[in-house]
Parts: sequence; C-alpha cells; structure tokens
Amino acid sequence: MPGVPGVLSKYVDAFVDGVGAELQALAGTDHRADVMIDAGDLAAAVFDSDGRLSSDELRAWVDDVGPRLEPPVIVTPDRLREGGMLQGKRSWLERPSTLFDLLVKADARDQGRRALHYYELAMRLAHASAAVDLVPSPDEIAAIDSYRSVLLAAFDAAGVARPGAASRSPVKQAATTGAAPAATAVPPPPDLPAERPIEELLAELDGLVGLETVKSDVRRLTSLLRIQRLREDRKLPTLETSHHLVFTGNPGTGKTTVARLLSQILRSLGLVSKGHLVETDRSHLVAGYVGQTATKTRAVLESALGGTLLIDEAYALARGGENDFGREAIDTVVKYMEDHRDDLALIAAGYPTEMEAFVDANPGLKSRFTRFIAFPDYTTDELVEIFGRMSGDVRYHLDDAGREALRVVIDAEPRNRGFGNARFVRNLFEEAVGRQADRLAEVGEPTDDQLTTLTAADIIST
Repeated sequence: MPGVPGVLSKYVDAFVDGVGAELQALAGTDHRADVMIDAGDLAAAVFDSDGRLSSDELRAWVDDVGPRLEPPVIVTPDRLREGGMLQGKRSWLERPSTLFDLLVKADARDQGRRALHYYELAMRLAHASAAVDLVPSPDEIAAIDSYRSVLLAAFDAAGVARPGAASRSPVKQAATTGAAPAATAVPPPPDLPAERPIEELLAELDGLVGLETVKSDVRRLTSLLRIQRLREDRKLPTLETSHHLVFTGNPGTGKTTVARLLSQILRSLGLVSKGHLVETDRSHLVAGYVGQTATKTRAVLESALGGTLLIDEAYALARGGENDFGREAIDTVVKYMEDHRDDLALIAAGYPTEMEAFVDANPGLKSRFTRFIAFPDYTTDELVEIFGRMSGDVRYHLDDAGREALRVVIDAEPRNRGFGNARFVRNLFEEAVGRQADRLAEVGEPTDDQLTTLTAADIIST
C-alpha cells in the first residue's frame, strides 16, 4: 500500500499543476493525467540514471508518483523493484517530451513563455529526485546537466529565448578575459547589485566563449549544491560540500569571470550572504616582519566574508623556506576556511603543477581543497571570437582581411606556459585601435565605416 505523501510530493504537484495550467490555457482541455506521466517518467529517469535504484528512491516513487497516475499504480517498493518498471527509464532524458515540444512550438508562434514554465518546474523536480538519497551519484548529476542541455537545445531549435536570456544583460567578452582590476589589501565594501536567479547566472556562464569542460564542472557543482540545499530545507541529513576550489590554467582563461559567477551562484542558493569577489595575491597577504602577516591576511579574508576570495598565483605562498612568512599566511587562510566555511568560498588559482604542490604543502589545504577545475588555453577560433566580442562592445569590427590577419598573428604566438590567451587578444585589440587611429589621421573626413573598421594593416605592424 502507498505511504503518506513523501519527499517528492510538492515538486510533483507543482509540476502537474503548473504545466497542466499552461496546457489547459493553450488547448482548452485538461491534460493533467498526461502531465503526471511526464512527472513520473522524469523522476524515474533520474533515479535510473546511475543504474541502481535505492530503497529511498523506490519508496519515493511508490508514495508520490504511482498513486497519482491514472489508473493509480499501487505497489510496494519490493514489487516495484522486482517488476523492473523503472529500469531503462534513463533514456527518457535524451529527448524533449511530447508535451514540452508542444509548448515550445506554441511559444515560437506567439512569443509565449509556456515552455519556460515547464523547464523551471522540470529542473526543480529533477533536482528534488536526485535529493532523495543522502548523496546524489555523479551519474545523476551528469544526467540532470545533460537533460538541461536537451531542453535548451529545443529552445534554440524553435527560436525561443532560453531561460535566463530574456532578463540578463548581454555578456561582455571583455569581462570574460580573466583580466581584472588589481587587487587591494582591504577592498571597500562592494556595492552589490540585486541577487540574480540561478538560470540567469547559468545562462551567462553558458554564454562564455569556449571553456566547455569548465562550464560543465561549474554546472554540475551548482546542481550538487542545489540538491544539498533541498535536503537541508526538508530537514534531511546532508554531507557537507566544500565551496573551496582550485582553478588551474594559464593567464587570461576566464578564471576571474567564472569565480565571479560562482560567487553569485552561491549567493542565489543562500550559501553566502553577499556574493562579491575579492581578488588578491601574495603581495597583499604576506608582510615583511614577524607578526604582521597574520594581521594582513585576516584583513583581506574579512573583506571577502559573504563572498569569494580568489588568490592568484597562490602557490607563491608556499615557495619560501620554513621561515618564510607565506607559511603564516597559509595557516591563517586555513583557519578562516574552516571557521567561516558557511559564508566564504576560497578559490586558489595558478599553474597546474605548482598548485598541486601548494595544496600538498599543508594538510589543512589538502583536506579542504577537494575539487580542481582546469581552464584550458583558448583555441584560435575562440580567441578570434573573443576579439570580435571585445571590438563589438565598442562598435569596432574586423573586415575579412583583418580577420585573416588576426588568425595569422594568433597562430604565430607560442602556446607555451604563460600564454596570455584573452589578455593577449586584448593587447592585440588595443594595439589595432591605436594603429587605426594613426592610419586615419591622414584621412581628412573619415566615414563612420572607416572609423569602426579594423583592417589587416591595423592588426599586423609593419
């Protein structure tokens, strides 16, 4: 016999009520029974995505899905497992359902946002399904991320704005280069904008050039944190998930931009109170005399409380000998990571080999930095796109010859350790604008097109 409504009840009901209302308004008939089938298939697909069905997952389906179907499916968890009714359901996540397809096509006709409602309720139900167990499996999190991509692709194919895209400002590629204002020892309190919805932040993340593995890692971490938050809200036991990360990669690969977005994601989930980013390095953490480093380091850490602290070239803290004051800074950082783990995310960034040595330098760091995200160098195509975004932000554009010249210059730059990536491209852009100004100085009355076009002569110095 079914039990009392359980952990999925309110998410199933919200999905059926919300999507059912959209279909009722569109078609004029009641489709709640069909919507309930989608809800049951979605929950079952998440359960089945790791190839195993836990007792808690079976109980959730028996309590909150089976009795709501038409006709009701009344079974025990054991019978549900023996009958294999949920096995193979993971394939349901591989394509949009018929109901979602109906809604997104209707939106394409009249610029509605019905499919957005389906998407939002489906993602909540998917995360709630993964939250049934104490620890969601990596396969479950990967399946949710893949399902999200399937739905977003359907929005794109129909020409309908993605979730988060309608309300957000366009991503400025100049802000995604990793080049950021110089850090200060004690930054002023940040003037924070309004909290942003998760989907808006994820849409901005998706809009960054390249970084596909990075974006996937951040999305999956976001899903894991959402799932743990759901369990906390239900007063269910949770395993603590660290907010501290190591970013590895060359300069200019977007580490600062991703750190900024991640801090806002943590804020949107209620895991930090402010959501700002403070950048620093060894020079702002380590003093030259005994007893001063801890004070200096604490001041920077205090300024980052409620948000994220990004320590660039963090390995420099561990480069000195036993008497180097960098060790004192590390000890202070480790204490704050523990004492303020509920309201501080710390990201240590630097080259891969050095960062592994840095984490190994202190047992406290090794136990708290459990997640590494590698930022690859951009490809030539991606760097050309970044150049285009930078120039477009200030109403410049490349002509065809200029674009080819840009590719030649980028390809000629050695891709060795320390390659500047988007910072290198930023320098190319600024130099090109300067050359264009010199070239047009001899033109009496340049046209608007001349003033906004960058040519091969502007890209390659002679």
